[in-house]
This record gives sequence, C-alpha cells and structure tokens, in this order.
Amino acid sequence: MLIFKDQRVITGDQQVHISEWFGEVEDTFYKHEKSPHPKVARISNDPNEGYTGVGRTGWHIDGTFQYAPNAYSLYYMASVPKEGATVFAPLTEVIEDLSPEKYAEWDRLWMVINRRTGPIHPLIYTHPRSKKKVLCFHLGLTCDFVYNYRSPGERLTTPQELERILSDINQEFVKDNGRIQYKHNWEEGDFIISDNCAVAHEASPETQTSRSQVGLRVLHRTTVHNPIPPAKTL
Repeated sequence: MLIFKDQRVITGDQQVHISEWFGEVEDTFYKHEKSPHPKVARISNDPNEGYTGVGRTGWHIDGTFQYAPNAYSLYYMASVPKEGATVFAPLTEVIEDLSPEKYAEWDRLWMVINRRTGPIHPLIYTHPRSKKKVLCFHLGLTCDFVYNYRSPGERLTTPQELERILSDINQEFVKDNGRIQYKHNWEEGDFIISDNCAVAHEASPETQTSRSQVGLRVLHRTTVHNPIPPAKTL
C-alpha cells in the first residue's frame, strides 16, 4: 500500500488518469448518479450521495467474481466523516502465520462464487508480480469451496465445512485483537494505492454510521484490470 497525504481535491478525471498508469481501469458496477466519472465507484453513508453498505460483508479482495481479481484498487475520500475507517491486512503475512495443518487444508481449497457461471479460484496462489503466496477470497461472496479442484478427490465442501472455513479465514484477520490489521482513519486529502492481490480490506462498522451523527462520508474508488488469473504456480 502507498498512502499519500495532503493531496487536496482529486477529481474523477484525475483519479481515473492516475489509475491508468497501472493498466486498464475497470468499468465499475457501482454506478451512482453522483459519481464524478463512469469508472469511479461512489460509496457513502448517505444513499442520496453514494452506495451504502459496500465492503461490509467481510474481509475480501476486489473483483473475485471475475476471471482475475483486480490488480490494484485506488481510494480517495472526497468527504471525510468524523469516523469511518477502512481496515487493511497483508495476505502473505496471514499465510505465513498459519499452522502447518491449516495451510495444508487451505492449499487444497478453491473458492466458488457462483456454481453455474462464476470463476473458481485457488484460495492460496502465487502473486503474479511478487511471486509471494497470497489469498483469493471474499467472505461475503463465497457460496462454496471445492477440495482438490480438477484433481483426485475433488469434492464440494459440506455446509458445515463451508461455515467452518469461512469462520477460520475471518479468525486469521481478527485474532490477537486484530494484530495483522492496519486501520486507516481517513483525513482530508488522503489518497491510497493498494495492491489488491496482496492486501485484503474491509469497511469498518463505523462506515455505516449515519450522516447526522458523523457527517457525510464519500469514498471514490477505482479498480485496475488484472490480465493474469490466480494460479498455483507461474
């Protein structure tokens, strides 16, 4: 992650232009009438200003519903509330902290977003640029896991296994009082560029606090297309 302070006002056109330094900018599915650009997602605590509830379904990386998750996510807080942090966590460090038994199980798991049409991604895979081990996951979108995809012993998890695995993944991010987390409390002029394949994130509960209590929260997010799908080895 790179955090740039005191950037003043960044327009939608400027954010898209900066994002294009890293590749093709996705045509985001969060299309709000007040978005400053068709490729800028506008997220808010006021439905009249942007989409609400975004990022509150659990720890995740962006774009897991696609052939490849987004390469980068870029964030600019256009209107800063009194509270409403975004929380980040490094994926390689999460994997390195796993017990040998848990790593062995996760290394056999593949994430299923949609049983009919969605992609199937390895839970643990090799980052296309750093070559480090990372996770492809979304705790709020996963409908199933497959053990040993396209290998001997392939099978879907049972409902009980699915519930346990999702709980186990979440626990790795929240254990030890969230030691692995970085909680970014936004200030005016903050701009963040995040390697989406290396850093997971979640919107804190305070992001949903009403405008009347904490003021208006407006987050502008762009995502950059990733041409390389998750793979076990590269």
